[in-house]
Amino acid sequence: MKQEEKSLLSRNKILEASGALFAEKGFDATTMQDIILRSGLSKGAIYHHFRSKEEIMQALGDKMFFDNNPFDEIRKRTDLNGLQKIRKLLKLNQSDTKRNTINMAAIPILKDPRILAAAVESNRRVLTPLWLELLEEGKADGSINTKYAKELSELLPLINFWFIPSIYPATVEEMHHKLIFVKEVLCKMGLPLMEDDDIKEMAEKFITDIVKLEG
Repeated sequence: MKQEEKSLLSRNKILEASGALFAEKGFDATTMQDIILRSGLSKGAIYHHFRSKEEIMQALGDKMFFDNNPFDEIRKRTDLNGLQKIRKLLKLNQSDTKRNTINMAAIPILKDPRILAAAVESNRRVLTPLWLELLEEGKADGSINTKYAKELSELLPLINFWFIPSIYPATVEEMHHKLIFVKEVLCKMGLPLMEDDDIKEMAEKFITDIVKLEG
């Protein structure tokens, strides 16, 4: 086996072990020693790939997204228009329980400004072009009537960060008010996402889960 293949195999073992531990114990309760024991690799091998738990969490989130990218699945749907694809995309993403568990576990580490900046940059680089593609498709087929496809593609990946109280402090009441605001802004911009009851319910659940997580 080539050195590159061995390195990739080791890296994947670390991510697989970490994902299982984060889901079982939570991020804070998982130690680097736990990851060493679960992966079966040496301490040196772990630190060769990752300097910290936080780096592992970021890499795990990226891997889970690209291994099961909901945008790829939505692209294949010829039976849906652009708006329907976006709504379906959000529902597909929410139905991925494992990914959602890891994403929720990652929220506390976003208090670190460096990690938050890296997450925002990753979303901008990866998600914005994917959102823009769907928005432009919706404009072309007439299901989305907006002059602001580019702006919306940049805004959508940032909304979740705005709903995290440790980043933007807010009471439960204020968070629900934010949700109304987002609904009205998106609708005004020609993207009526939360006119769909399932998506509105998903957004309400996200708020509930965030409040429970952050106390």
